[in-house]
Amino acid sequence: MPRIEIIGLEGVPEIKPGDDLARIIVEAAERNGVKIEDGDVIVVKSKIVSKAEGKIVDLKRVKPSERAREIAEATGKDPRLVELVLKESAEVVKAVKGHLIVKTRHGIVCANAGIDRSNVAGSRDIVLLLPEDPDASARRLREEIRRLTGKKVAIVITDTYGRPLRNGQVDMAIGLCGMQPFRDYRGQPDMKGYILRVKRIAVADEVAAASELVTGNGAEGIPVAVIKGLNFVEGEEPAKLLNMPKEKWLFR
Repeated sequence: MPRIEIIGLEGVPEIKPGDDLARIIVEAAERNGVKIEDGDVIVVKSKIVSKAEGKIVDLKRVKPSERAREIAEATGKDPRLVELVLKESAEVVKAVKGHLIVKTRHGIVCANAGIDRSNVAGSRDIVLLLPEDPDASARRLREEIRRLTGKKVAIVITDTYGRPLRNGQVDMAIGLCGMQPFRDYRGQPDMKGYILRVKRIAVADEVAAASELVTGNGAEGIPVAVIKGLNFVEGEEPAKLLNMPKEKWLFR
């Protein structure tokens, strides 16, 4: 009987710049009675990765450019926030009242370049940027957890985004190491013998979304989940492969 187990790690302390995130995760697993084993997937919210990497910004120290002021006027957003968004972005996709959609330096198309105030400092002036390189962050975490435990795990770093033509948000993978981002059925027969042509499941995003069921996005205080029993394909491909190239966009 196929089954997986998703365990949220409680008691992870407030993360500060410079913290040893791998050690904190391993110690939290021990306190929760969760044994980290070969083949586990450790899912980590990007917020604690960003905090450990010191990606916290005080908007009072940000001086908006003229372009930022113009976009702020069009969107109704804080010009200081807009300045940060522009610095974190490769392209502005849409700037209209109430919305600033960009393509980040990481290749992610999202609102406000993923910059967020929630679960940071409780202040509108303190914001958190995305990790500098989420795939590199995932790789470092995997290597350090293997050094600490001797176990070979996969790491998925997640962030929460809206999706085109769908209401609500889900967690998606923005950093990845140790597992293939896709489960590829193309060229394989289905139950009736039909050869599948386009079915390529974004399993890393499925893992990210599933983990949110135990971690939450509010005051739960559970930024890490351990997934056991997932039959994934080991690999070193990055999460950035999940970002669709612009030439394939059907909607703008």
